[in-house]
Amino acid sequence: MKNYPELPLPSRSDSLWRYTSWKKIHPTKIEEMPKSAPISFSEGEDFDIADSTEIARSFIHSISDSGKKVTLKDENLDLDLESVGSIASGELYIESTGDSTLKIRLHGESKWTGLRIIGDVTGSLSVAVLNEISDDCNFLRCDDWKVNRDSILELATLSVGGNLNKSDIRIDLNSKGSDLRCGIASNGNGKRNDDHHIEIQHSVGFTTSSLVMHASCDGSSRSIGTGMLKICEGADGSDAGQVFRNLLLSEKSRAEAIPGLEVLADDVKAAHGAASAPIDKEQIYYLSSRGLSSQESSSLIVEGFLMDAFRHVKNPDVVQSLRNGLLNHLNEIITG
Repeated sequence: MKNYPELPLPSRSDSLWRYTSWKKIHPTKIEEMPKSAPISFSEGEDFDIADSTEIARSFIHSISDSGKKVTLKDENLDLDLESVGSIASGELYIESTGDSTLKIRLHGESKWTGLRIIGDVTGSLSVAVLNEISDDCNFLRCDDWKVNRDSILELATLSVGGNLNKSDIRIDLNSKGSDLRCGIASNGNGKRNDDHHIEIQHSVGFTTSSLVMHASCDGSSRSIGTGMLKICEGADGSDAGQVFRNLLLSEKSRAEAIPGLEVLADDVKAAHGAASAPIDKEQIYYLSSRGLSSQESSSLIVEGFLMDAFRHVKNPDVVQSLRNGLLNHLNEIITG
């Protein structure tokens, strides 16, 4: 029996669903259970992933035929995910040990795509997630990561695809010495809507985390970034910070940044910040005076701004793959 049909609809008072409601992201009428085509996985073996009591995760689980498991041990893997058909969905379980790198590229022409990722990290894992799905696709992403003792997770996301995007990313630092370095970059144009919700939980003490999210918005696009940093009771010695920055390229673009802290321990370091600003006209003038067009100048500024979201990511291969994806995206905008 699937959990989803029995779950109540989430309230708009819940910060997770305040800006992009469940009704808005659901691919059909709420009372319908649509058929889904599987996301094409280039790697992995069939794996029975457990259901969830959270509505988005349970929905993806209910419409997905089967999950896939990818096991990494001291290796580098490029994972190509293609969404096909009207509605596509899939679940991915990642188990990593040793020192590994994983690059996930999501693309395809489906009208709605749902992706659920569950990760268990022991050792060091650097992940690049590149969202390049079609511009008219609605995209739902749900992540649940567990970082074990003395382990490091670098989780870097570049979001440039899709029309209406909703991401719910949750990371649990559950053992002493676990470390998270999370960077998210989003570029909006046209009417694109990109909503990221990130929850980081320090379940025990002497754990560290950093979250940086940068969003640039052009046209009438909109970016929403909501973060919740939880330091549990007794998790003394935790060190955590989150920063949200938005770059507005047009008068009609909008951006919200809402960081949050829930600190139940005494001896911790916890900080958060948020800022939004229009593009600097003096920088545009400076670059234009050196032969670049206005659009090229803006693109160069956006590149530097968005790549700065990955400042804490140490893996050069991950950073370079995201830079290549961003440069290709910006070049397509310039050339039309």
